[in-house]
Amino acid sequence: MRITVLAGGVGAAGFLEGLCRAADPADITAICNVGDDFEWHGLHVSPDIDTVIYTLAGLEGELGWGVRGDTLAALGELAELGEEPWFQIGDRDLATHVWRTERLRAGRPLSEVTADLARLRGLALALLPATDDAHPTVVVTPDGPLDFQDYFVRGRASAEVVGVEFPGAGPAAPAPGVLDAISEPDVVIVAPSNPFVSIDPILVVPGVRDALRDTSAPVVAVSPIVGGEAVKGPAAAMMQTLGHEVSALGVARLYTGLVDVFVLDEVDRALSEAVEDLGMRAVVTDTMMTSADRRLALASTVLDAAGGR
Repeated sequence: MRITVLAGGVGAAGFLEGLCRAADPADITAICNVGDDFEWHGLHVSPDIDTVIYTLAGLEGELGWGVRGDTLAALGELAELGEEPWFQIGDRDLATHVWRTERLRAGRPLSEVTADLARLRGLALALLPATDDAHPTVVVTPDGPLDFQDYFVRGRASAEVVGVEFPGAGPAAPAPGVLDAISEPDVVIVAPSNPFVSIDPILVVPGVRDALRDTSAPVVAVSPIVGGEAVKGPAAAMMQTLGHEVSALGVARLYTGLVDVFVLDEVDRALSEAVEDLGMRAVVTDTMMTSADRRLALASTVLDAAGGR
């Protein structure tokens, strides 16, 4: 059974960890958002890709990102030299970015570098960036546009979001294997990630949205909104300021025409009928991945909902 997952960061990484126990990791392909990628002191950082790798390798930090127990000696030295330490990168994490950047500067595409990095961390699944091209997410605020990390990390996601733009989407091409991974699997899963800044950056890469719409595989999406609140990150605030209902139903509406099955939490059971009115089958389960057992249970339910088990 071939499984493809459209993935953002922390929420997707947790879901993938459960999925890799519910199914054979060798049958799983994760297509990762690269809209968060940016340059930090000359190094190419891929936050969502790294979060997925660290989580699946059992290295993720206490907050779901970075490396568990990492030290901050390099960051401290940069601060001593007058640099603002607004983006926290630990010393072991830093090695990943040095390793990646060296290979990218040698002319290797991000997809090859990512595959090698995943293999070296002992992962059996296929991990693909949505594109090998520069494809930044830009958050539009009343005071002007912000690069995603300036909004999310430096600004602590406090600015009002009035739009999200992808200036590199037009010339970007799907990374090798991306379109086939969507067109040819037995199941496609949209992970419980922010629809605007994690999933949309994947879908706007030319050809990806069409491939998802046209795939013969069942497409299952898991809501990142539970009880009107985001499980993680600024998704709820973004939905509100962008004019969408802040609910699992609001997320389902964003995926109308793309998704066959929509998974929502037990607390949102009352929304099931409205979700089904959109042409999706609603599946109600516990979506809060607060333990390894709950991650596994959610992944198993999603596969069952897709008829993939």
